[in-house]
Amino acid sequence: MKRRTYLKGTAGATAAFTLAGCLGGGGSEITIGSDIPYRPFEYRTTEDELIGFDVDIAQAVFTDELGYEHEFQQTSFDTIIRSLNNGNFRVIMSAITITDDRAEEIDFSDPYFTAYQTAIVLNSSDISSKEDLRGVAVGVQKGTTGESAATGLKEEFDGDLTIQSYDQVTGAFDALRNNQVSAVINDNTVNAEFAEQSDNVRFLEGTGAAEEQGKENAPPYLTFTVEEYGIGFRKDDDELREEVNGALQTIRDNGTYDEIYSKYFSG
Repeated sequence: MKRRTYLKGTAGATAAFTLAGCLGGGGSEITIGSDIPYRPFEYRTTEDELIGFDVDIAQAVFTDELGYEHEFQQTSFDTIIRSLNNGNFRVIMSAITITDDRAEEIDFSDPYFTAYQTAIVLNSSDISSKEDLRGVAVGVQKGTTGESAATGLKEEFDGDLTIQSYDQVTGAFDALRNNQVSAVINDNTVNAEFAEQSDNVRFLEGTGAAEEQGKENAPPYLTFTVEEYGIGFRKDDDELREEVNGALQTIRDNGTYDEIYSKYFSG
């Protein structure tokens, strides 16, 4: 299946999911740890309704296909893996990139989304290339691969980059608005959601990791990394992980995945 990379402007589709007042253990009720808000993957409307791409995928996989009740529980992203292993919830689903380091602590489902680390700047900024980031401050979210990408860029610049880390990505976006940082490095779709809602923000252009890896339909802007998202499980939860992998394949095969994708993204 081709991976599409652009945010759809009307990503306001409602995702109805079943709430369950359960802990993170076993049984027929699945508690999902997630960092909220992280538009367009999981966020609340003005009516306090939780919606988003991950929310809809969870509904399709856990409830529609596997028959579990499920509930999203908010947690900090930089402690999400530790909280999973402490038994606070059964799985974690929060636009989580599969990495070797994380895979040492938890198991992942098969990938269900391709993402790219990107940079956004203000339209009024003089920054027009990756090299122009040398010597400036960039905003990232703590514990994310955006933070890792910024760290890699700092090493490439021989330390000539300041990294400001925030508990939530909204803090980084606010810092950009207020000229406290010159750029935000984060997932392309989340950056796109913010840029679409703002009239003074643009992607930093240039070729990068997507072109280097020959990705089809690569985004038309600078990419620092190519990443795959997965659902996270404790190491002893193989049966549920296998069930989820089967359900993910089913929703790909029957068109449900594409229907959900089209609510939030286009291209």
